[in-house]
Amino acid sequence: MKYFVASDEDRRLDPETRRALRGSFVTLSDGVTHYELTGPETGELAVLVGGLTIPLSYWDGVAARLHARGLRTLAYSAYGRGYSDRIRGRYDETLFVRQLAELTSALDLTAPRHVVGTSMGALVAMAHANLSPETVATLSIVGPAGLARRPLAQRLLGNDVVGGFIARRFGRGLLEDHLGHNVRDPGRAEELAAMVLDAYRCEGSLHAFFQTLQDFPLYERQDLFRRTGSLGLPVLLVWGDDDQVTPITHLDTVHDLLRPRQTHVITDCGHMAPFERPDDVGDLLASFTVPHPDRLEP
Repeated sequence: MKYFVASDEDRRLDPETRRALRGSFVTLSDGVTHYELTGPETGELAVLVGGLTIPLSYWDGVAARLHARGLRTLAYSAYGRGYSDRIRGRYDETLFVRQLAELTSALDLTAPRHVVGTSMGALVAMAHANLSPETVATLSIVGPAGLARRPLAQRLLGNDVVGGFIARRFGRGLLEDHLGHNVRDPGRAEELAAMVLDAYRCEGSLHAFFQTLQDFPLYERQDLFRRTGSLGLPVLLVWGDDDQVTPITHLDTVHDLLRPRQTHVITDCGHMAPFERPDDVGDLLASFTVPHPDRLEP
């Protein structure tokens, strides 16, 4: 899909813009990444890997809970999200896994680390674990994408001409509709939309969103789940019982493939459990990251 700037993208990400923002920035091989490394300096580190649309502030509630339980956190915005760079290349799995590896390396963070991924970020976290299992102490997966069949609409986006037309003509509405399905509470849904859409005022944001839909393998990833389950890592699986984006009907399949040590279903909760129920998710993560016995044999 040819790079484009939508009519309502009235901000440009540059050093001047970023000086007014919270957090820190580091230049990696593909561009600038926005991150926050916070919490007790002596605490074990949890790396928080976000999904398709979200900025690092999505994790604020979970991070606060983890800090209170003695853990340190690294939250960051994936390329094309929040206030990390919008790039002109492919938004595929390789890009996002490379970003995670380069970020932890640039910050000289001690391994192994606790890795937490939600939605698309769960796929990134699993791919990272398969590439560098020695860097992962525990792996926590929340409402993962990857089990549904690829829908017809997704196939249409694979055509550059059709995908570009849809993105330019209907992109903002489709994004807002997607955000509306992520949490159950209408008030929190408005808060989520305001947080995400503020960053979507930056040039290239809609392009990044739709290019990711084109490039990233979001569907039929059973093999990735199976390979991750065979690594012998301690895995925690968390799901909202009213998830409308990655339905909990896939829970049994994920459980069989991933072989988690623990599985928790959060009641009265939608897709974005870390945002909607941060204390519950934070407590589950904190309890799971206590020292584990030796890893399972693959």
